[in-house]
Amino acid sequence: MSTRTGRPPKISRPEIVAAALRVIEEDGTGALTMRRLAREVGSTAMALYHHVRDKEELLLLLLDDYAAGIPRPALPDEPRERMVAAAMAMHDAVSGCPWAVDILKADDLMSVGALWYPEQIVDAAVRAGLTIEEAVDAYRIIWRYTAGEIGGRAAARRRREEGGPTYRERVFAELDAKEFPRLSTVARRWEDLTARDTYAKGVCALVNGLLP
Repeated sequence: MSTRTGRPPKISRPEIVAAALRVIEEDGTGALTMRRLAREVGSTAMALYHHVRDKEELLLLLLDDYAAGIPRPALPDEPRERMVAAAMAMHDAVSGCPWAVDILKADDLMSVGALWYPEQIVDAAVRAGLTIEEAVDAYRIIWRYTAGEIGGRAAARRRREEGGPTYRERVFAELDAKEFPRLSTVARRWEDLTARDTYAKGVCALVNGLLP
C-alpha cells in the first residue's frame, strides 16, 4: 500500500468554514480546534493558517455567514413595541443556531452582521427616554435573558433526547406536600408547564420594567 506524499490538497476558505460548522453542530464549539479542522478537510493545521488567522477569526466568519442569511423584519415605530419586536427577532435568529450563544455570550466576539439587533434595541430605548448608557444597559439585560433562555432550552432538549426519567422528574415525584404545598399540586405537570414558550411574556416584562 503506497503512502501519500507531497503537498496536502488545496483547500478554500468556504470549505474550511463549512467544515468548522459541521464540527460545531456535531460536537459543540469546544470541539473546534485547528487540528480537528485540519483532519476534517484532509489537510494540515499549518495550511489552514493561510486562510484564517486563528479559531476566533473562524468563529467570526461563521457568525457573519449566518447573520448575512437572516432577513431583517420590519419593526413598529413606537419605541416600547420596537424594543420588544427587535428582541423577539434576535431571539428567533439566534434560536436557529444555538451554537452562536456559546460564542456571543462571552462578549469577546461580535459579528458585525448581527449588530443590527442591538442597534435597534438601543435606539428604541433612547427614543423612549433612556440615556445612551441606560439604553446599553437595557440591551445587555435583554441579551442575557435571551441567551439564557435559548441556552437553557437547548440543554433541556438534549437531555430529553437522551431518554429515561430526568433527575427533576424523580425529585418532583417524591415531593412532600406538607413542605411544598404549591409545587406538589403541579408536580405531575411541572415538565409540561416549564416547557411552555414564555420568552415573549418575559421580554415584555423586562422592557416595561426598564423603560420610564
